[in-house]
Amino acid sequence: MENEFIFTLGPLAVSLSILTTWGIMLFIAVLSWLATRHLDMMPGPLQATVEGIVSALEEAILAVEPVHGRQIMPFIATLWLFLIVANLLGLIPGLHSPTRDLSVTSALAVLVFFSVHWFGIKTQGLKKYLHHYLMPSPILLPFHIISELTRTLALAVRLFGNIMSLETAAMLVLLVAGFLAPVPILMLHIIEALVQAYIFGMLALIYLAGAIQSQQLNNQQE
Repeated sequence: MENEFIFTLGPLAVSLSILTTWGIMLFIAVLSWLATRHLDMMPGPLQATVEGIVSALEEAILAVEPVHGRQIMPFIATLWLFLIVANLLGLIPGLHSPTRDLSVTSALAVLVFFSVHWFGIKTQGLKKYLHHYLMPSPILLPFHIISELTRTLALAVRLFGNIMSLETAAMLVLLVAGFLAPVPILMLHIIEALVQAYIFGMLALIYLAGAIQSQQLNNQQE
C-alpha cells in the first residue's frame, strides 16, 4: 500500500494514493468535457466511440435493472470508468494503481454502501425500504445488518487483494525474467484489471438493483 504522505491540508494528510485518485477524477472529468462539448448529429470518430461506450454501459445496466436502470446509470457508469482507469494506471512506469491501497478500495466500498440505501429510500420511501429488513421475519434483522456490513468489507478487500497481488506478481516476474516476457505480463495485467473493474461495478449494480426491487420481492412473498 502507498502510505507515504505527500502534503497536508490542515488535519488532512494527503497520500500518494489520494493524489493519484484526484488525478484520475480530473482526467475523467476533462476527457468527458472534451468528448461532449461539440456533439453533432453526424458523429465523428471520437463522438462515435464515446456513444458506443455509453450504449454498452447502458445495455449492461438495463439488463440487470430495466425499470430504474437509467436512474442509477450515472453512478454505476462513473464507477466503472474510474475503476478501469485506476486499475490500468499501474501499467505506466513509476505509477501504481490507487486500488492497490486498501484505504481507496474501502472508500469505494463505503460509497457503494451509502448509494445502495440512498437509491433504495429514493425509489421506495424510507418506511417501505426499512421494512424489507424485517422480512420474512423480524428475527432476521441482525443477519440482514451483518450481511450489509460483510459484503461492504468483501468489496473492499477483494479489489485491494486482486490488484495488489497482480502488481506484485508482475513486478516479480519482470525482476526474474527481465524483458523476456513483457507482453504476456502486460496482457495479463490488462485483462485482470478490466475483469476486476467489471466485477466490482457489477456487484455494486446488483446491490443497487436488490435494494430498489426489495419491496417488489416482499410483495410477492406476501
